[in-house]
Amino acid sequence: MADVWTRIQRLVVSHAVRVSDHGYQELSDDGLFVHELVGGAVDAVVVEECPDFAKGPCVLVLRRDLEGGPVHVVWGIPRGHESPAVLVTAYRPDPTRWTSDWLRRSR
Repeated sequence: MADVWTRIQRLVVSHAVRVSDHGYQELSDDGLFVHELVGGAVDAVVVEECPDFAKGPCVLVLRRDLEGGPVHVVWGIPRGHESPAVLVTAYRPDPTRWTSDWLRRSR
């Protein structure tokens, strides 16, 4: 079976995408747009992959907003299903909690 991120990328490319209610709220809170995050999903960099997460496999990825700022996006696939890719949440990472490359939590 393909890794979680590859599966999610395939779903995004085929437009099998849903945004969670929580995701919409977080996007709104941080001034982010769905089209910007979904449209750039294939170019994102994996930060963490959780194939055995209780609600279904998920992945945290880093991508850049239109101004080049960092955005973390959590994508998942509901447990027991092959589709859709769910944009669970997205947020602008706190620089005090992440390394300067936004890929590792700071200690």
